[in-house]
Amino acid sequence: MVFAGGGNGDAASPLRSFLNLRFAVRVVQGRWFMVFASFLIMAAAGATYIFSIYSKDIKSSLGYNQQTLNTLSFYKDLGANVGILSGLINEITPPWVVLAMGAAMNLFGYIMIYLAITGRTARPHVWQMCLYICVGANSQSFANTGALVTCVKNFPESRGIVLGLLKGFVGLSGAIFTQLYLAIYGDDSKSLVLLIAWLPAAISIVFVHTIRIMPYVRQPGETKPFFCFLYVSIALATYLLVMIVVENSVTFSHSEYSISAAILLFLLFLPLAVVIKEEIKIFRRKQQEINTPPTAITVVEEPPPVVAKVPEEVLSSENSNSSKLSSVTNMFRAPARGDDYSILQALVSVDMLVLFFATICGVGGTLTAIDNMGQIGQSLGYPTRSISTFVSLISIWNYAGRVTAGFASEIFLSKYRFPRPLMLTIILLLSCVGHLLIAFGVPKSLYLASVLIGFCFGAQWPLLFAIISEVFGLKYYSTLYNFGAVASPIGSYILNVRVTGHLYDREAAKQNRGVVGKARDDLTCMGVQCFKLSFLIITAVTVLGAIVSLVLVWRTRKFYQGDIYAKFKDGADADADADAAAAEAAEEETASGGEVKMVKVGERGAVEVGRSSG
Repeated sequence: MVFAGGGNGDAASPLRSFLNLRFAVRVVQGRWFMVFASFLIMAAAGATYIFSIYSKDIKSSLGYNQQTLNTLSFYKDLGANVGILSGLINEITPPWVVLAMGAAMNLFGYIMIYLAITGRTARPHVWQMCLYICVGANSQSFANTGALVTCVKNFPESRGIVLGLLKGFVGLSGAIFTQLYLAIYGDDSKSLVLLIAWLPAAISIVFVHTIRIMPYVRQPGETKPFFCFLYVSIALATYLLVMIVVENSVTFSHSEYSISAAILLFLLFLPLAVVIKEEIKIFRRKQQEINTPPTAITVVEEPPPVVAKVPEEVLSSENSNSSKLSSVTNMFRAPARGDDYSILQALVSVDMLVLFFATICGVGGTLTAIDNMGQIGQSLGYPTRSISTFVSLISIWNYAGRVTAGFASEIFLSKYRFPRPLMLTIILLLSCVGHLLIAFGVPKSLYLASVLIGFCFGAQWPLLFAIISEVFGLKYYSTLYNFGAVASPIGSYILNVRVTGHLYDREAAKQNRGVVGKARDDLTCMGVQCFKLSFLIITAVTVLGAIVSLVLVWRTRKFYQGDIYAKFKDGADADADADAAAAEAAEEETASGGEVKMVKVGERGAVEVGRSSG
């Protein structure tokens, strides 16, 4: 027994158990504490979303033009989303290896950027800056793979909710970083890069052994703690929303920023109370099971079936003739949807290709808008304080989209069999409204556009990753998850660098034809025309992605009409059903006068009970 009982043999109270050191160890080693640790890791894994805050320092310090800055932004997105390496590493190593590697990469990449923009090193070449930000941002994929993929595997029946919550904390990370750096370093956006360098690395190292795969055990009311986590995250998001608006209207002192950061940290650690509460419930449940007197049952396994021995020569000849043909055939023969695909089977499937193309169109367009939101506001004549406000609020709408898509898609799927791919189509069409508001420069509409774009960008991620896990299985989810994320940098490069950056610089050159020399590399464009054509193109591409996603809706309609979690329920309930049947049969034998029960367990959980002769 872990806890000492009282004088009458009863279990200690939950309060005494909490004070017990062994209970504290139990909490730290539990699956709910692992969820809490994942929240903190993910809350520090979204630094790429606040690139627009410190991008102006990179542009001014290193003398880049808009296309060069967009190229740097592309490598940032490339690093953040091309996590196939982290996925492959996670397939053969425990999660702590992935988290440790990510911490080292994060520290190196962003420290080098900080040294460059503060003039502590010689001015690096553009390719070096691209390498630094790619390595630093790639650490985000290591954190996602180590923490998020592990949580999905530990809670497979709540994957939509898990994805929504964890991705929601990533969405809030930009606002969290902003509050913390104001409290630690003051209003110095260059120091924000320094905070991005050391804080995520430190958090990953602290929880490096907490994140791990655990055996899946179905528990009654498993989703209730996630709703508690949701309420805490909503309180955190609301607090950040209020602070962003207030700080852009009122000048804060350093001590006031410190108080704000203290409240923020309290809300970040508040989910720990839910963790402790759940562990107390689990302890009580186990105590009740221990205090319930067991029924004496002797389990006798069936002898293995007798199999006729086949000569090895026959087997070897048959295997040699069919092994090569079967391996090649099975390599491209896709299993049923929901079963575990191999990596190659998933990558060449029509479902994956359709989903990948739709994501390129959807995420590429919304990410382009987010990365250029500062320049968009400047070109449309918004005040600097207003630009700072809605750029910061994108993190809040990003969070709202992720959490809403995760929870809503899970509820609609379980209650109404509403397919996730159809929800993805709706999100793509909704984002087109935000793109059109930017394209036509509707007065005072950039606030609404930032809300729509931030929400739709966030909503696409939990839908994408949930669809991948449901259609292609969880066996190689680490790699397939990261393959799906590759769509983001591809879309960003096409729509941000090749389209938006090029058209912006071309329009800026028209407005500044008399400027020559070095100043020509840092031109500013003013007016609706700066981004009009770019976002009309982005709107058309997004509509195309929505149309293509309907192909996936049609192909998976029968799959989502069934119970996609049936195999997890059957697998988790098999042992419980066998135990219940054994107990029931034992009670019947006791009632008929039997003294010792012999339980014979069949191959598929069937239970046979007989009376011993002893």
